[in-house]
Amino acid sequence: MVSQGSSPSLLEALSSDFLACKICLEQLRAPKTLPCLHTYCQDCLAQLADGGHLRCPECRENVPVPPAGVGAFKTNFFVNGLLDLVKARAGGDLRAGKPACALCPLMGGASAGGPATARCLDCADDLCQACADGHRCTRQTHTHRVVDLVGYRAGLYDEEARERQAAQCPQHPGEALRFLCQPCSQLLCRECRLDPHLDHPCLPLAEAVRARRPGLEELLAGVDKSLAELEAARMVEKEALACLREQVARVGAQVEEAAEGVLRALLAQKKEVLGQLRAHMEAAEEAARERLGELESREQVARAAAAFARRVLSLGHEAEILSLEGAIAQRLQQLQGFPWMPGPSPCLLPQVELHPGLRDKNCQLLWLSFEKQQPQKDSGKDGAGSQEGEETQKRREDGARAPKEDRAPTPQKDGSQTPNVERAQTPKEGRSQMPQEDGGAQTGGRSNKKRKFKGRLKSISREPSPAPGPNLEDSGLLPKPIFSCSFPTRMPGDKRSPRITGLCPFGPREILVADEQNRALKRFSLNGDYKGAVPVPEGCSPCSVAALQGAVAFSAGARLYLISPDGEVQWRRALSLSQASHAVAAMPSGDRVAVSVSGHVEVYNMEGSLATRFIPGGKANRGLRALVFLTTSPQGNFVGSDWQQNSVVVCDGLGQVIGEYGGPGLHGCQPGSVSVDKKGYIFLTLREVNKVVILDPKGSLLGDFLTAYHGLEKPRVTTMVDGRYLVVSLSNGTIHIFRVRSPDS
Repeated sequence: MVSQGSSPSLLEALSSDFLACKICLEQLRAPKTLPCLHTYCQDCLAQLADGGHLRCPECRENVPVPPAGVGAFKTNFFVNGLLDLVKARAGGDLRAGKPACALCPLMGGASAGGPATARCLDCADDLCQACADGHRCTRQTHTHRVVDLVGYRAGLYDEEARERQAAQCPQHPGEALRFLCQPCSQLLCRECRLDPHLDHPCLPLAEAVRARRPGLEELLAGVDKSLAELEAARMVEKEALACLREQVARVGAQVEEAAEGVLRALLAQKKEVLGQLRAHMEAAEEAARERLGELESREQVARAAAAFARRVLSLGHEAEILSLEGAIAQRLQQLQGFPWMPGPSPCLLPQVELHPGLRDKNCQLLWLSFEKQQPQKDSGKDGAGSQEGEETQKRREDGARAPKEDRAPTPQKDGSQTPNVERAQTPKEGRSQMPQEDGGAQTGGRSNKKRKFKGRLKSISREPSPAPGPNLEDSGLLPKPIFSCSFPTRMPGDKRSPRITGLCPFGPREILVADEQNRALKRFSLNGDYKGAVPVPEGCSPCSVAALQGAVAFSAGARLYLISPDGEVQWRRALSLSQASHAVAAMPSGDRVAVSVSGHVEVYNMEGSLATRFIPGGKANRGLRALVFLTTSPQGNFVGSDWQQNSVVVCDGLGQVIGEYGGPGLHGCQPGSVSVDKKGYIFLTLREVNKVVILDPKGSLLGDFLTAYHGLEKPRVTTMVDGRYLVVSLSNGTIHIFRVRSPDS
């Protein structure tokens, strides 16, 4: 904002783009000024005119075109004067390279005029040395200001030239504008004054300016005041927005902390209940084993006695039977009177009792309330500000208690009442929905919000991701994304739109981007600063890329290259032609590179020798794998996207499969790019549904990490930098960077 009383200098007006047309970006030609005070070339305005109106390219104001055309717009004599000054400084004989004298041809001298060495600011003519000396000695021109031409060209006399410059009449060339016709508000020269304006009252320009300047200055002061008010309002708006951001961040942190606390408490209760369940089962099994042992022992005794009696009755003679009759009868009677059953087993069947709030869909654990921002008080009103803060705090506490008091507590079996808890509203339920006293009205509000967001959610995901699996108990809470920055990768020298096919970390807080469309390996910092490019062999279109110790490996076509950071090729290896692209990944040690070739993985050392080769799952899976994306974990495992099995496979360095996931969490999509953080979490890209999901180190799905709400639109490839920055490239060449916040951070 230009403050009241300040004015730009002539040098600023001549050196800035003030004299350039904002439409053609060239120097103004026949400048015309619109009512909004924006100036453009007359020809440029003629191209914008449509149906008797045109829209200002800068302020977008709709301006009616005069019936006589755009030529009837006011001529900007101020800009014309500055243009004349600029043209005079740049004029001269271009063929000879030096300006020619303007008076020599008039005095019968050289036909083209001698070389000019001076300039008359009053006549606006370039003069040779002889004409300049004579110009100073004649009676009519001895008062003229004659300066050296070199200094004039350097701009040393711009102020003087501007003061002596006179506006020329567009109707009568060579005539200066001298009068203002008051009824017509038109500038006149002497010829114009004698023709149609002879009977009109006219004023000399200086007198007219003195009469009208106070009114203009008063209007300008009013505009300056309005600008000051606008600046103050803008600052207030910025402060309010900054305050809102801080409060949103603070509330978001509180929500995350509360949610994490609830999850920790729930997981702790889950662990405790499962422990009790296991202990009860172990005690019951031990008691059952004791009873079964006693029953088996009694059964064996009874079976042995019965078998002996049957043998005697079937095989013994009469004398033998009669001799043993007493003993057998006594034993059988004894066995018949024996208590065979040890008593009923104490079978206590476990039953789980859930908190009534977990079954209630309207049970809210988190609740947002909104209040108007209070205006800031001056420092001299600390007492009032303190009192106001207490009142605001009291209102917040009352508002926090209101939902709990309005809702009836849920009775439990023991007669106690369930305390009401608050719940965070999801985007489907409405971000600006306020707590209402009537439960039915509140339900209706959520229904309306669901209908509102139904159309938006269709393009984001066809189905929700499955709930986190049991691995959540071992790993605690899931990592959270924190947006860091976003930047485009198209550079001024690119002939085509970028097509990012590979990403990898490159040095401290840098990434290397493989742009297959422009055949380049570009370096960027994590802040989006362009750091140059790594030269690639001529004709190569890098596909996948990985950074090693002092070298860069990339695949192009059916070849694997290892080059130095200066672009020198150290070695190249031919790969299988049966695969369209080959994924490249650096080993954690940085001295070997892995590449996927026709369903198996080959590992090369820095000298280009094949170190190892394996098929995930062994030779039994020969021909059953197609690893399109590949990465390594800090633990030394390999993670690949298998398009033939439509799964994500995790294997060790020998090819033994540790885990594999191909469940409904893929939403029927082909698994995309994979990245692994420092703790082994796997980040899988699902391009068709605009998601990045997270898996545990063994390949079990945990849930969504990034969705379309995070700005994902057709994510292409990802990489992990420093184990805590996830870099995501989109199909349009844009890169998003997210910091991965671990649960224990």
